[in-house]
Amino acid sequence: MFSKARKNPAARFSFAVLMSSFCAILLSVVLGRTTFAQEPATTHTGAVTPLSVLLEEAEKNNAQIEAARQGWQAAKQVPTQVSTLPDPQFNLQHVSVGSPRPFAGYTNSDFAYLGLGISQDIPYPGKLRLKGEIAKRDADVSQQQVESVRRAVLAELKGTYFQLAYLSKTLTILEEDGELLKQVEQAADARYRSGLGTQQDVLQAQLQKTKLLREIAMHHLQVGKLEAQIKQLLNRSQVSPDIETADLTETPLAQNYDDLLAAAQAQNPELASAQKMIEKQSLQVDLARKDFYPDFSVQYMWQRTDPTQFRAYYMLSVGIKVPIYRSRKQRPELAHAEAEQLRARSELQAQSQQVASELRSQYVIVQQTSELLKIHREGLSPQARSEFQAGLAAYQSNKQDFQAILTAFLDVLHLDEDYWQNMAEYETAVARIEQLTGLSLHDEGAK
Repeated sequence: MFSKARKNPAARFSFAVLMSSFCAILLSVVLGRTTFAQEPATTHTGAVTPLSVLLEEAEKNNAQIEAARQGWQAAKQVPTQVSTLPDPQFNLQHVSVGSPRPFAGYTNSDFAYLGLGISQDIPYPGKLRLKGEIAKRDADVSQQQVESVRRAVLAELKGTYFQLAYLSKTLTILEEDGELLKQVEQAADARYRSGLGTQQDVLQAQLQKTKLLREIAMHHLQVGKLEAQIKQLLNRSQVSPDIETADLTETPLAQNYDDLLAAAQAQNPELASAQKMIEKQSLQVDLARKDFYPDFSVQYMWQRTDPTQFRAYYMLSVGIKVPIYRSRKQRPELAHAEAEQLRARSELQAQSQQVASELRSQYVIVQQTSELLKIHREGLSPQARSEFQAGLAAYQSNKQDFQAILTAFLDVLHLDEDYWQNMAEYETAVARIEQLTGLSLHDEGAK
């Protein structure tokens, strides 16, 4: 038979087709053993973990939030320190007369004495109060930084959770759409066996199947990275069980941009921190003006000689620290404080513009993505699936070529992936709006 095939060109072509078909069937069997439901060797709890549970855990355990809290606690201890008078100084004096020996001349000279004294530095009235108020503003800034870090961590956790939920959903889509591709492959194989199709159609279907397997593997890689990121935010061990996400749902946004902007101006910690910095620099200006006035020191001394012959001495002295280098010290200090005050005001304005711009950007993303999701649900996705089913029927009855049905399948696959990617982007934008405004939109959407 093989010798006849070598002599007859038609037989050689038939033999080549037969061998190609055999190889295609073998490849199909091999790929068929590699199912679309392959999972990496990771540990799963099997139960879905709601986002709200993870947010509570992050607030309690996240190291960044805890570090910010401790920084605030430390800053709260400063105001009483800087607003309190300097520690008094106690003095012990001993003067001997006629000899370096202790108490020499103590009984026969009123110049030899033993003295006890105390001295106290007293800043100009108002300076200590201003220093305490400045330290309080620093503590207020630290408190706002705690809120800023908390919101940033929770927003990052939400975004990572939504991205992980998108990948989990996409894995399901790849497995489900793999069944559609299996129908395409079976139709191509049936047409090829009946002599109406080509081997290339079968191989293209199998190639697309292998591409889906590669995409699933890439998704598993991304899932592993996101799992590690979430565990870091939760301060969990990296060998702890992986997190199962809930399905993505579209959180309604009832507020308009003006309402969101008003909430951001009232509750954004970055703006509040910038406002506190303005207040602090205003107090610094007042303190710099106070430094043009002198500080004082008071000292009281009791001196005792031989009590049988001499009376005790009592001495009170007052010192004044005069700021005589005003042009080199106090005036530059005041100019520095005034410049810092202007800088703080400019930073508040810049921060306000940045918040408004970022909020507007996220609001537009939510509005446009919501429209895209609606178009997907009501138009693109059902239309693509209808086109695929009609094209598959037409291909099976030899009324349409293979490239058309393969294109229809890819449209279904990509539109399914795009829908859930848009859903993840929508939810991430809502989370960013929550971070900027302090509103709990996801909690409101869950009611």
